[in-house]
Amino acid sequence: MDAFFASVELLAHPEWRGRPLVVGAGPHERGVVSTCSYEARKFGVRSAMPSRTAYQLCPQAVFVHPNMALYEEVSEKAFKVFGHYTPYVEAVSVDEAFLDITGSVHLHGSAKGLAESLRAEVRRVCGVTCSVGVAPNRLLAKIGSEQNKPDGLTMMPFDPDEIAEFLAPLPASTLWGVGKKTLELLAPYGLKTCRDIQRTDVRQLELILGSASGAETLRNHAFGISDDHVQWEQEEEKSVSREHTFGEDENTRAAVRAKLLELVGEVGRRFRHERRWAKTARLKLRDAAFQTITRQTSFDRPARDDIAFRKKALALFDEAWPTDEPTRSRSKAVRLVGFGVSNIVHSPDEDAAPSLFADPDDAARERRERLSDALDELRDRGLLRPPPFSAQ
Repeated sequence: MDAFFASVELLAHPEWRGRPLVVGAGPHERGVVSTCSYEARKFGVRSAMPSRTAYQLCPQAVFVHPNMALYEEVSEKAFKVFGHYTPYVEAVSVDEAFLDITGSVHLHGSAKGLAESLRAEVRRVCGVTCSVGVAPNRLLAKIGSEQNKPDGLTMMPFDPDEIAEFLAPLPASTLWGVGKKTLELLAPYGLKTCRDIQRTDVRQLELILGSASGAETLRNHAFGISDDHVQWEQEEEKSVSREHTFGEDENTRAAVRAKLLELVGEVGRRFRHERRWAKTARLKLRDAAFQTITRQTSFDRPARDDIAFRKKALALFDEAWPTDEPTRSRSKAVRLVGFGVSNIVHSPDEDAAPSLFADPDDAARERRERLSDALDELRDRGLLRPPPFSAQ
């Protein structure tokens, strides 16, 4: 969806239409921009930017704290729309998804017809717009969806030669995993576009990036080659996870940690839509050299509350990025962070040995669960949210 958080805020506050809008931390708070309206982007404001910097660039903007309950309400409507066109939907975040429409194209005459119908239904049902890319793989679909924002539709080529030709003039930053730090590595060698990367031997790229797998992935992506597929969830979810890709590789530990905690909150709210418990927590970090690190651990007891989720997420994060390393080198800067829970059971005692005595830990766990449920309810009712403020 296009500038999703900001678009949803404008549904609730139409008086802000036409004005720069920044969703995230306040203009004088320590924190970052989650997203912003296209009016704010004209002033150079962007996601993951410190809010204080955003205020310096655009002091006339309206700054508002995120209202995740409201965004998730609109997101659920959008995902129901997606389900009208295919059962194979991979949720990437509350505002982004990949759909495998292979088996449903014939119902709409063509892939373009299906995409146009989907966009129109999202606009009608949700009140926000979405941009769509139709392509043979997720990489190209993502690139296509970014070509004609906002409210755009891009039909990507399917022929390998035409794909390479389409990508050739695009900047290297168009490709997954190519952020500011990677661009700095490529720039001294004159590698600015996908065509430049297409013409470079993979061994030369390996020397530049310092990673054989990263070099191979980068060159393949420059040709639009990717064997990824839509990872749709079965009717009964096997896991619940959320990921975030930074607009530019992030080398500050505090910023990545803050985004991780935001993802943990999203996972918790989504997970508690059903009565279930998770036995395993998982952290995912991908760096600027395309190396992916995953860490996972088991909960002491099956869990569903925010406190338990945060505790394990932060423990995994501290292991992957120690506290004595506040910043990282550009090659180790984080491109993507993700958190998820899995190994789902339908009772916290499903695997516990029978006992005649009450476990004192059960009472503490139940209190944490009641607290998380109560906070979810307040968020759903729009009561747990700092008031909006204008930086005028």
